[in-house]
Amino acid sequence: MKQCAVILAGGQATRMGGGDKGRLMLGDQSLIQRVIDRITPQVDAVVLNANGDLSRFSDLGLPVVPDSIGDFPGPLAGVLAGMDWAAEQGYEWLISVAADTPSFPLDLVERLGQADTPIALAATPDPDRGRLPQPTFGRWPVALRHDLRAALNDGVRKIRQWTQAKGETLVIFDDNDFFNINTPDDLAWAEQNLT
Repeated sequence: MKQCAVILAGGQATRMGGGDKGRLMLGDQSLIQRVIDRITPQVDAVVLNANGDLSRFSDLGLPVVPDSIGDFPGPLAGVLAGMDWAAEQGYEWLISVAADTPSFPLDLVERLGQADTPIALAATPDPDRGRLPQPTFGRWPVALRHDLRAALNDGVRKIRQWTQAKGETLVIFDDNDFFNINTPDDLAWAEQNLT
Protein backbone atom coordinates (compact mmCIF):
# COMPACT_ATOMS: atom_id res chain seq x y z
CA MET A 1 0.00 0.00 0.00
CA LYS A 2 1.66 3.19 -1.20
CA GLN A 3 1.23 5.92 1.42
CA CYS A 4 2.71 9.20 2.48
CA ALA A 5 2.29 11.47 5.50
CA VAL A 6 1.37 15.10 5.91
CA ILE A 7 2.60 16.94 8.99
CA LEU A 8 0.07 19.58 9.97
CA ALA A 9 2.26 22.48 11.08
CA GLY A 10 -0.75 23.98 12.81
CA GLY A 11 -0.93 27.20 14.71
CA GLN A 12 1.27 29.63 16.45
CA ALA A 13 2.71 29.22 19.92
CA THR A 14 0.74 32.24 21.14
CA ARG A 15 0.90 31.20 24.80
CA MET A 16 4.61 30.53 24.49
CA GLY A 17 6.10 33.66 22.96
CA GLY A 18 4.80 33.33 19.38
CA GLY A 19 6.26 31.69 16.31
CA ASP A 20 5.48 28.26 14.90
CA LYS A 21 4.62 25.82 17.66
CA GLY A 22 6.50 23.04 15.89
CA ARG A 23 9.72 25.04 16.21
CA LEU A 24 9.67 24.90 20.01
CA MET A 25 12.62 22.99 21.36
CA LEU A 26 12.20 19.80 23.36
CA GLY A 27 15.60 18.76 24.55
CA ASP A 28 18.00 19.22 21.65
CA GLN A 29 15.39 18.92 18.88
CA SER A 30 12.42 20.95 17.71
CA LEU A 31 8.98 19.39 18.07
CA ILE A 32 8.60 19.23 14.29
CA GLN A 33 11.95 17.46 13.84
CA ARG A 34 10.87 14.86 16.41
CA VAL A 35 7.63 14.36 14.46
CA ILE A 36 9.55 14.01 11.19
CA ASP A 37 11.87 11.45 12.76
CA ARG A 38 8.92 9.40 14.10
CA ILE A 39 6.78 9.37 10.97
CA THR A 40 9.46 9.00 8.25
CA PRO A 41 10.19 5.28 8.89
CA GLN A 42 6.46 4.52 8.77
CA VAL A 43 5.66 5.93 5.29
CA ASP A 44 7.08 6.28 1.80
CA ALA A 45 7.25 10.10 1.80
CA VAL A 46 6.54 13.10 4.04
CA VAL A 47 5.12 16.53 3.16
CA LEU A 48 4.52 19.52 5.43
CA ASN A 49 1.35 21.60 5.40
CA ALA A 50 1.83 25.24 6.42
CA ASN A 51 0.62 28.68 5.47
CA GLY A 52 2.32 32.05 5.24
CA ASP A 53 5.95 32.25 4.18
CA LEU A 54 6.70 28.63 3.24
CA SER A 55 10.45 29.28 2.98
CA ARG A 56 10.65 29.39 6.80
CA PHE A 57 10.58 25.58 6.67
CA SER A 58 13.17 25.15 3.91
CA ASP A 59 15.78 23.85 6.39
CA LEU A 60 13.66 20.72 6.95
CA GLY A 61 14.21 19.44 3.41
CA LEU A 62 10.53 18.56 2.90
CA PRO A 63 8.01 19.67 0.31
CA VAL A 64 5.74 22.31 1.90
CA VAL A 65 2.18 22.78 0.68
CA PRO A 66 -0.24 25.53 1.74
CA ASP A 67 -3.99 25.20 2.20
CA SER A 68 -5.88 25.48 -1.09
CA ILE A 69 -9.01 26.73 0.73
CA GLY A 70 -8.87 30.34 1.95
CA ASP A 71 -9.46 31.82 5.41
CA PHE A 72 -7.50 29.12 7.28
CA PRO A 73 -10.37 26.66 7.79
CA GLY A 74 -8.42 24.35 10.10
CA PRO A 75 -6.87 20.88 10.02
CA LEU A 76 -9.19 19.48 7.33
CA ALA A 77 -7.72 22.00 4.88
CA GLY A 78 -4.26 20.70 5.75
CA VAL A 79 -5.43 17.14 5.13
CA LEU A 80 -6.79 18.25 1.74
CA ALA A 81 -3.49 19.94 0.85
CA GLY A 82 -1.70 16.72 1.72
CA MET A 83 -4.19 14.64 -0.29
CA ASP A 84 -3.70 16.85 -3.35
CA TRP A 85 0.08 16.52 -3.09
CA ALA A 86 -0.22 12.77 -2.53
CA ALA A 87 -2.44 12.38 -5.61
CA GLU A 88 0.10 14.24 -7.77
CA GLN A 89 2.82 11.88 -6.51
CA GLY A 90 0.75 8.72 -7.08
CA TYR A 91 0.03 7.82 -3.44
CA GLU A 92 -3.21 6.07 -2.50
CA TRP A 93 -3.24 6.84 1.22
CA LEU A 94 -2.36 9.81 3.38
CA ILE A 95 -1.45 9.72 7.06
CA SER A 96 -1.90 12.97 8.99
CA VAL A 97 0.08 13.87 12.10
CA ALA A 98 0.33 17.08 14.17
CA ALA A 99 3.60 18.97 14.54
CA ASP A 100 3.01 19.68 18.24
CA THR A 101 2.67 16.05 19.32
CA PRO A 102 6.19 14.59 19.57
CA SER A 103 5.49 11.15 21.05
CA PHE A 104 2.82 9.56 18.88
CA PRO A 105 3.14 5.77 18.45
CA LEU A 106 5.88 4.26 16.34
CA ASP A 107 3.28 1.81 15.00
CA LEU A 108 0.69 4.51 14.20
CA VAL A 109 0.55 3.80 10.46
CA GLU A 110 0.45 0.03 10.88
CA ARG A 111 -2.41 0.17 13.37
CA LEU A 112 -4.44 2.75 11.44
CA GLY A 113 -3.98 0.57 8.36
CA GLN A 114 -5.81 -2.32 10.05
CA ALA A 115 -9.13 -0.43 10.08
CA ASP A 116 -11.81 -1.69 7.72
CA THR A 117 -13.40 1.69 6.94
CA PRO A 118 -12.22 4.31 4.45
CA ILE A 119 -11.00 6.63 7.21
CA ALA A 120 -9.25 5.66 10.45
CA LEU A 121 -8.65 8.14 13.27
CA ALA A 122 -6.55 7.67 16.37
CA ALA A 123 -8.29 7.75 19.76
CA THR A 124 -7.35 7.27 23.39
CA PRO A 125 -9.35 5.75 26.25
CA ASP A 126 -11.67 8.15 28.04
CA PRO A 127 -13.23 7.13 31.38
CA ASP A 128 -16.40 9.11 30.71
CA ARG A 129 -16.99 8.60 26.98
CA GLY A 130 -15.08 5.41 26.26
CA ARG A 131 -12.99 6.91 23.47
CA LEU A 132 -11.43 10.34 23.01
CA PRO A 133 -10.74 10.97 19.29
CA GLN A 134 -7.38 12.43 18.26
CA PRO A 135 -8.62 13.48 14.81
CA THR A 136 -5.47 15.17 13.53
CA PHE A 137 -3.92 11.68 13.51
CA GLY A 138 -5.59 9.68 10.78
CA ARG A 139 -5.44 7.59 7.63
CA TRP A 140 -7.23 9.09 4.64
CA PRO A 141 -7.91 7.64 1.18
CA VAL A 142 -6.56 10.10 -1.36
CA ALA A 143 -9.51 9.24 -3.63
CA LEU A 144 -11.80 11.22 -1.28
CA ARG A 145 -10.00 14.52 -1.87
CA HIS A 146 -12.66 15.95 -4.21
CA ASP A 147 -15.37 15.11 -1.71
CA LEU A 148 -13.38 16.77 1.07
CA ARG A 149 -12.80 19.88 -1.06
CA ALA A 150 -16.55 20.14 -1.70
CA ALA A 151 -17.29 19.73 2.02
CA LEU A 152 -14.81 22.46 2.95
CA ASN A 153 -16.27 24.76 0.29
CA ASP A 154 -19.69 24.07 1.82
CA GLY A 155 -18.46 25.23 5.22
CA VAL A 156 -17.55 21.96 6.98
CA ARG A 157 -14.77 22.65 9.49
CA LYS A 158 -14.99 19.91 12.11
CA ILE A 159 -13.00 16.82 11.19
CA ARG A 160 -15.47 14.31 12.59
CA GLN A 161 -18.44 15.98 10.95
CA TRP A 162 -16.94 14.87 7.65
CA THR A 163 -15.29 11.58 8.71
CA GLN A 164 -18.39 10.16 10.34
CA ALA A 165 -20.36 10.81 7.16
CA LYS A 166 -17.72 9.01 5.08
CA GLY A 167 -17.23 6.04 7.40
CA GLU A 168 -14.60 6.10 10.12
CA THR A 169 -13.01 3.77 12.62
CA LEU A 170 -11.56 5.04 15.88
CA VAL A 171 -8.37 3.08 16.60
CA ILE A 172 -7.58 3.01 20.33
CA PHE A 173 -4.04 3.81 21.48
CA ASP A 174 -2.62 4.44 24.98
CA ASP A 175 -3.47 7.47 27.12
CA ASN A 176 -0.27 9.49 26.68
CA ASP A 177 0.45 8.62 23.06
CA PHE A 178 -0.91 11.94 21.78
CA PHE A 179 0.29 14.43 24.37
CA ASN A 180 0.49 17.75 22.58
CA ILE A 181 2.34 20.90 23.56
CA ASN A 182 0.13 23.97 24.04
CA THR A 183 1.49 25.75 27.11
CA PRO A 184 4.78 26.29 28.95
CA ASP A 185 3.58 23.70 31.50
CA ASP A 186 3.06 21.16 28.72
CA LEU A 187 6.58 21.77 27.46
CA ALA A 188 7.98 21.41 30.98
CA TRP A 189 6.11 18.12 31.43
CA ALA A 190 7.44 16.87 28.09
CA GLU A 191 11.00 17.85 29.08
CA GLN A 192 10.68 15.62 32.16
CA ASN A 193 8.82 12.72 30.53
CA LEU A 194 9.60 12.59 26.81
CA THR A 195 13.31 13.39 26.50
